Amino acid sequence: MTFAEQYRYGAAAESVIAVWLRSRGFAVLPVYEKIIDDGKGPHLFMPDGALIAPDLFAFKGEQALWIEAKHKTAFSWHRITSRWVTGIDLRHYEHYCQVDERTPWPVWLLFLHDGGQAKDSPPASPAGLFGNKLAVLRECENHRHDNWGRSGMVYWAVESLRLLATLEELMTRPEVF
Repeated sequence: MTFAEQYRYGAAAESVIAVWLRSRGFAVLPVYEKIIDDGKGPHLFMPDGALIAPDLFAFKGEQALWIEAKHKTAFSWHRITSRWVTGIDLRHYEHYCQVDERTPWPVWLLFLHDGGQAKDSPPASPAGLFGNKLAVLRECENHRHDNWGRSGMVYWAVESLRLLATLEELMTRPEVF
């Protein structure tokens, strides 16, 4: 998949997740850096440097949170632990952890999974919108792997994530599709 195709696939998840958040009363601000179009994701400029920022900032009344949205065709089967897992780039994860620590708003990782089959995995992986607070996920990493992603990957078992919505629930909203 080309970068442009990956970007469109990921942007589709951001849209679905934004509509889902709005249906729960949240206002949603996409966090995009538009000054320089260099193919990089959003950044949060801190007094001492820049951090890779989560994709969305959502708020409702006094409640506010960062949302990192991921779109995956399928969970992967981790043979060593016999679990369905999903993950993100380790470098991005480290930046999101800093955002979580250095701002007053929690970071949530949300994964929209289509329920397909990943390479070397059993068929029919779990499907739906899964997620959890980064503060929770930091305590229950399934494993890390140095060979995937530019800087390695960090993975979580499906049991560490909350099922927030089924695909059917997401598709019943006409404004999503």
